[in-house]
Amino acid sequence: MNVNAVAELAPDERRALFDRDAGIAAIESDVTAIVDRVREEGDVALREYAEEFDDVTVGSLDITDEAERAYDEIDDNLRNPIETAAANIREFHERQVPDDWRESFDGRELGQRYRPIERIGAYVPGGSAAYPSSALMTVVPAKVAGVEQVAVTTPPADEINPATLAALHVAGADAIYQVGGAQAIAALAYGTETVPRVQKIVGPGNRWVTAAKAAVRNDCEIDFLAGPSEICVLADETAEPQFVAADLLAQAEHDPNASVVAVTDDETLAGRIVAEVEDRLAGREREDTIRGALENDASGVFHARSMSEAVLFCEEYAAEHLSIQAAEDEALLDRIASAGSAFLGPHSPVAAGDYAAGPNHVLPTGGHAKIAGGLSVDSFLRSTTVQRLDADALDAIGDTVTTLAAAEGLEAHAESVALRLRESENAARDPDRLRE
Repeated sequence: MNVNAVAELAPDERRALFDRDAGIAAIESDVTAIVDRVREEGDVALREYAEEFDDVTVGSLDITDEAERAYDEIDDNLRNPIETAAANIREFHERQVPDDWRESFDGRELGQRYRPIERIGAYVPGGSAAYPSSALMTVVPAKVAGVEQVAVTTPPADEINPATLAALHVAGADAIYQVGGAQAIAALAYGTETVPRVQKIVGPGNRWVTAAKAAVRNDCEIDFLAGPSEICVLADETAEPQFVAADLLAQAEHDPNASVVAVTDDETLAGRIVAEVEDRLAGREREDTIRGALENDASGVFHARSMSEAVLFCEEYAAEHLSIQAAEDEALLDRIASAGSAFLGPHSPVAAGDYAAGPNHVLPTGGHAKIAGGLSVDSFLRSTTVQRLDADALDAIGDTVTTLAAAEGLEAHAESVALRLRESENAARDPDRLRE
C-alpha cells in the first residue's frame, strides 16, 4: 500500500473508490446461467454444482439434524462464546421491535400494526472460512421478529464446520441445507424438491452470492446487496497507527475483493499506517487473501488536506463499516450520514461488532449505505396502516377528498365519499332512515 492524496485522485481512481461493485458486473452472465439452471433442474443442479464448485459429493441436502448434534458435541470453550454472542445480539434486536399503535385524530382513528414475514431464507457463508457469527446475525433477528420458518443455506463440505452448525441451533434455524454460492440463492428464491421457496432472502456473501441476489430480486424480496467486506477508517493525529492497521487487515482477510481504506489529515500518520500494515501482514494464514484485498483498486491509505476533506471522502465512500479513531469522534460522526455501522474510539474494533457487541453485521456494501441501513428486526416485518373514520371525521375531510379526486379525474373515488356524506346528511334529518 502507498499513501495517496485525496486531492490528486484521477477520475478513474475516484470511480474505483466510490462506484465500486467488487467485480459483480463481470460475473452477471455466469450467475444468470446458474440461477436459470437451478430454477429448471432443482436438486439435480444443486448436487452437480456442489461437485463442480465445492468438490463435494452431497448426500442429503437437508442437514438440519446435524445442528443439534454439533451443539452437543462442541467444547464449552466454544459453546459459551456462541451463547454469549447470541444473547447480546438478541438483546440488541429486541430493542428494535416496534409496537402496534392506534391514536385518535379528531374522529380519525389511525394506527399501524406489524406482522412478521412467514418464510425467510438466510445465507450463511462458508468455503474458505467458517462464519458462525453470520448464522447468529441472520437468524436471531428473524426469530425476534417472529418469523415462523427460517431456512438456512450454507456451502457444502465433507464436514460442515461444527461452530456454524451449533450457532444455527442456538439461533433457532428451522431448516438447514448444504448449498452454497449463487445456486443457494436460486434455490431459496424459486424452490427445489428439497429447499423450500421463501418470501425474502437475507445475509452476506461473496460477489457470486451478491450477484445472484441481484438476479432474483424481481421474483423474491432481498435485504440488500451485501457483498465483500468494507471498512473506512477516519483518523486524526491521536489515532494509534497499529490499531488502524489491525482493523484494515481484519476486514481484508475476509475476501480478496474486500475494500479497505483509511483517510487522515495527518500525513505522518498515513505513512505509519502503511508501515504497520506491511509489518503485520507477513506470515498470516490468509496472507494471499489479505494482499488481494490491499491491492484492490477500492483500497488504500489516503491523506486529506483537512479533516473536512476527509469527512467528505468518508461520506462519498459510504462504507459498510466506518471506524472513527479521532479525538472528536462524535462530532465527526454527526457530519457523516452514510455508513452501515459506525465504530467510535480506539477500543471499538470492527471485529467486536462482527461477533458479539450486539448490532447486526449484515450491512450494505458498494456505497449502498447512502440509501439503506443494515439488517434489523424491521427487515423481517411488514406493516399495515389502520384507519377508522366516524361520520364527522369523514365530513371534515369530505370536500378535500372529493375535490382532489375530481382533479385527478377519478369520479368513482369522489362518489364513494359523496354517497356517504349524503347518507349522513339524510340520516341527520331522518334518524330512522339508516335503520330501514
